[in-house]
Amino acid sequence: MSETVHRIQLKDKEIILIGTAHVSKNSAEEVKRIIEEERPDSVAIELCNSRYQSMQDQDRWKKTDIAKVIKDKKSFLLLANLILSSYQKRMAKQIGIQAGQEMLQAIESARETGAQLVLADRDIQVTFARIWGNLSFWGKAKLFFSLVLSIFSDEKITEEELDKMKSGDMLTSALSELSKSFPQLKETLIDERDKYLAQKIKEAPGKKIVAVVGAGHVPGLKEAIKEEQDLEALSRIPPKKKTGKIVGWTISIAIISLIVATVIVNRDAGLDQILSWILWNGSLSALGTLAAFGHPLSILTAFAVAPISSLSPLLAAGWFAGLVEAMVRKPHVSDFENLSEDVNSFKGFWRNRVTRILLVVVLANVGSTVGTFIGGADVVRIFIKSFWG
Repeated sequence: MSETVHRIQLKDKEIILIGTAHVSKNSAEEVKRIIEEERPDSVAIELCNSRYQSMQDQDRWKKTDIAKVIKDKKSFLLLANLILSSYQKRMAKQIGIQAGQEMLQAIESARETGAQLVLADRDIQVTFARIWGNLSFWGKAKLFFSLVLSIFSDEKITEEELDKMKSGDMLTSALSELSKSFPQLKETLIDERDKYLAQKIKEAPGKKIVAVVGAGHVPGLKEAIKEEQDLEALSRIPPKKKTGKIVGWTISIAIISLIVATVIVNRDAGLDQILSWILWNGSLSALGTLAAFGHPLSILTAFAVAPISSLSPLLAAGWFAGLVEAMVRKPHVSDFENLSEDVNSFKGFWRNRVTRILLVVVLANVGSTVGTFIGGADVVRIFIKSFWG
């Protein structure tokens, strides 16, 4: 047995755990060899049903309803998913293999040996929802810009380096660095899924189970598998915090109240407040849309809607700008066909109509948020000057 393979005995079940690098050719070969040698009753893999279906259906992007994604407020989640997958694909392309090849091999080997395939991972949308729900506003902003900056990355990595990573030392170090910046991210992305994977693997039918998971999950999974895990609790999406809405409405009411009070005392100053609010919100939201190379109508929509949407936590300028972008520059079939390739480069992200729509939504909202803070500060400044200046 290699150092990446671990045997675990749980009562009458034998679990053979294979820790892999998701873009390693050697990992795929090892998965094939072990499944053929062990002839397990079940093969459990680190995929959820949605990712499994995506790997099986290469035309999945053609079926995407981009307008529905925007209306369901899932633009950032889809964009984040595409950025993360592009990073993995860039590494795989450098080595000349297909990303997730070891999972594809496990699926094929399970079929060939007659083993039952078990999709052991938590749904990716649940994981993203739990990550997003547990981050503060600034945490979300930091995560977003970290993801965007990763598009510029031209990091090179050899397969030998990947094999070293499988020992666990480099992975542990990387996760430690990650946890310093985003402690909630590590907990949700790694620790919780360790528990989920462990329980699903234990519940796999048969007495001999081969489990194929990323090397980073192995240490935590070996600990989590010793205890019973609550899958329902791990799958629960936390309710949206009321704090955000309360703060949002408080800011909106405060801005409106300050403007009304100023207008009563000094009409010209009140008009200056209104103009400042419109210009800061509208201009910065429009600038975000422009940065995404949005259509002129999308830019105009962002400018017109942002000053209004910023006064309501229920609305967002990016949703309107994104919907306009989707209407005037409706994605072609080729955009969906080229999506998996275009997300591998910075140029491709901005050129593809699908990702450009998502960027319009996100960057218009970012601009509007910044405009709210600057415009709000200017409203307060003019109010103070009018009463005590």
